[in-house]
This record gives sequence, structure tokens and C-alpha cells, in this order.
Amino acid sequence: MGIILKPIITEKMTQKGETLNQFGFIVDKSANKLQIKNEVKDLYGVQILSVNTMNYAGKSKSRFTKTGVISGKTRSYKKAVVTLAEGETIDFFSNI
Repeated sequence: MGIILKPIITEKMTQKGETLNQFGFIVDKSANKLQIKNEVKDLYGVQILSVNTMNYAGKSKSRFTKTGVISGKTRSYKKAVVTLAEGETIDFFSNI
């Protein structure tokens, strides 16, 4: 399995892609910025200016049911925001 798990396709990331030329990805927790940069460059063939990473911790969730309280936790993940050079772009919907 590769370093990049999936792209982030939300309204906020789409707007950042159009204005700031930044694109987001969910990446492997153990990946560093150089590995992410090389993986994006190989997959999409673009020139990258910078990579910013963020670690998100899992949140505790609980709900009340007839049988009592059910508690659990969401997954933790790592997010990478990649800034591309001027004139470069990534089209996530090209192979649909």
C-alpha cells in the first residue's frame, strides 16, 4: 500500500485548490514530508513547492440506546496539504 491513502475532496479543499493551488490528501501516519512530496510527484507529475502535515487524534463518541450507553472512538489520521507551483494543477476526476 502506498503512502497516499486518498485525496480530500471537500468544499474547503476545492476552494483552496482554485485560489491557493493547494490540494489535500489523507496519508500514512508514519510518512514524512519528503516521502509525501515524492509520492505526489510520481503519481500526478507535478512540481511541488511545499508540504504541510497535520496529525488528527481520534475523538471519543458515545450514544444512548435502549440497552445502555455505547461508547467508541473514531480513527486517527494524518493529513497533508500540498502546495503546487504556479500553473500546475491536479484533476482528481479525470479517470471517472
